[in-house]
Amino acid sequence: MAALHTLAVLVENKPGVLTRVAALFARRAFNITSLAVGETEHPEISRMTIIVEADERPLEQVTKQLNKLINVLKVVELEPDDSVERRLLLIKVQADEQRRTGVLQVVDLFRAHVVDVQPESVVIESIGSLPKLEALLRALEPYGVTEIVQSGAVAIGRGPRSITDQLKEK
Repeated sequence: MAALHTLAVLVENKPGVLTRVAALFARRAFNITSLAVGETEHPEISRMTIIVEADERPLEQVTKQLNKLINVLKVVELEPDDSVERRLLLIKVQADEQRRTGVLQVVDLFRAHVVDVQPESVVIESIGSLPKLEALLRALEPYGVTEIVQSGAVAIGRGPRSITDQLKEK
């Protein structure tokens, strides 16, 4: 059975790099379940957080091929116990006057935030791990979830070292 793996990929911040990286996964028939990209503390370097479902051996081959791409600077697999991962979730829930109190109790319980209020609905923002966000969705389901938008996961290793620092050690 394939497992989920989180890869932190440092790349040059140039046009077309995301396309080349995603194409490599597509050619190998890997499904990317989550993808988030943004600049690092160095504007010329972007960091991709890629979550992919794969067996160990094929993932190792893809990682080696990623390292060969011209704009890829570093690839690191982040282990769950040695990293922190978060996602952003926006949820629109039916919340007329009768339901609003119950919805707000769930929001408080999960330390989420109401970011928009309308007469018949509220929009809730929550940041957290996938299990926390899934539990929040289950708790809000009885009230009528009408729309969900979520970001890809972002992840960072624990401890004092940075993978951008490791670039300098090469």
